[in-house]
Amino acid sequence: MGFFLETLFGGLMTGMLYSLVALGFVLIFKASGVFNFAQGAMVLFAALAMARFSEWVPAWTGLQSRFLANAIAFALALLLMVAVAWLIERLVLGKLVNQEGITLLMSTLGISYFLDGFGQTLFGSDIYKIDVGMPKEPLFLFESMFQGGVLVNQEDLVAAGVAAALVASLALFFQYTGTGRALRAVADDHQAAQSIGIPLKRIWVIVWSVAGFVALVAGVIWGSKLGVQFSLSVLALKALPLVILGGLTSVPGAIVGGLILGAGEKIAEVFLGPKLGGGIEIWFAYVLALVFLLIRPQGLFGEKIIDRV
Repeated sequence: MGFFLETLFGGLMTGMLYSLVALGFVLIFKASGVFNFAQGAMVLFAALAMARFSEWVPAWTGLQSRFLANAIAFALALLLMVAVAWLIERLVLGKLVNQEGITLLMSTLGISYFLDGFGQTLFGSDIYKIDVGMPKEPLFLFESMFQGGVLVNQEDLVAAGVAAALVASLALFFQYTGTGRALRAVADDHQAAQSIGIPLKRIWVIVWSVAGFVALVAGVIWGSKLGVQFSLSVLALKALPLVILGGLTSVPGAIVGGLILGAGEKIAEVFLGPKLGGGIEIWFAYVLALVFLLIRPQGLFGEKIIDRV
């Protein structure tokens, strides 16, 4: 039982990390109706910026405090992500207002490849470390109940707390602020939103900036855990089936979907992998998403689309 709980908890914590990436997908789709294939590349780009700025800031300023250096590096990386958001709206999305959904989808795919290449040009292609002081030592819980206890990674607990705080903040933002309501109006109908005076360009800059902030947080946590490398953008694609599970328009659904996916794939890999030959973690998420598409296409918390004729 102790081993099962350890596997389950490890899967849940991994699912929370997936959820941090999925939040970016949900945020942009909820606010603009655009399925952003570039979110994984944004996570990688933000992580590269944070890793390199955290190296360069002490050299530029002579700071000895790691905390201050990391804070300045985070601020610089966030400013860079806001600048990227502004350029995306100015050069791409602003030119494609009221275009077909497939046009916007392909534009985000182009943005993804550009960010991958530009990030390598700007920051280099080595594997970099991000050290923000997150605890690395494992904890052993329930030692009185199970022999040896249940191994828990403190870094995963911090990631879970950050993800929960982001979800709560974004849910309140969409529900109770004028900007949040404007974002939802733009997602429903671009033309109607413009006709009542909602500034579409400013709204898109805001939502991509917030998505850039979410990508930065996800990139810092993933980079601290695994190192910053170009496989991060591929790893972030695990968030695609996750948003199908939770619902493309649901911020809490991103978390619930991540927990289901993380726990499911970890348990399947550990307990079914030896019997089926392993490799379950590679395809489990996509098969689960396919099942949901057949049974409940809108996801667990997605909004049902009703067409009246």
